[in-house]
Amino acid sequence: MFKKILVVCVGNICRSPTAELLLRTALAPSTITVASAGLSARVGESMEATARKVLEERGQCAEGFKARQLTADIVNESDLILVMEKEHVKQVLKIASHARGKVFLLGKWQNEREIQDPYRQGQAAFIHAHALIEDAVGSWAQRLGH
Repeated sequence: MFKKILVVCVGNICRSPTAELLLRTALAPSTITVASAGLSARVGESMEATARKVLEERGQCAEGFKARQLTADIVNESDLILVMEKEHVKQVLKIASHARGKVFLLGKWQNEREIQDPYRQGQAAFIHAHALIEDAVGSWAQRLGH
C-alpha cells in the first residue's frame, strides 16, 4: 500500500504542483499523502501564475504552495514517485539509485506519455498540460483504489 506519493518535475511551479493538487483531490478521503518537488526547483516560489489560474478556473485552490528541491531524503520517504518525462526518471535515479522500482511516469497508463513543460509557452500550453495531467491522475487514482 502506498502511503506517500511524490510528484516531480523541473521547477516545481507548474506541472508537479498541478498534479499534486489534482491527485490529492482524486484520492480524498484517504490516508495517502501527496507532495511534490523539483529537480531544479524554484525553491520557495509560489505556483506559476498561469498554471495557478488554470487550476483555479477548474475549481482547485493553490493557496500556500511553495516549491521545494528534490533531495535523497524526500525520495527515501516516498513510496511512489511520479515524474513528467522519461529524462526525469534518470535524474531521480541519479539522486537515489535505489529508488528504481518506485519511479514511474505520471502518464504511465497513457502509453508512457510524457507531459511537456508549459513554462513560458502561453495559456494554451498550460491548458493542454493540465488536461494531460488530469487524465493521468485519474488513471493513477483508479489504480490506487479511489
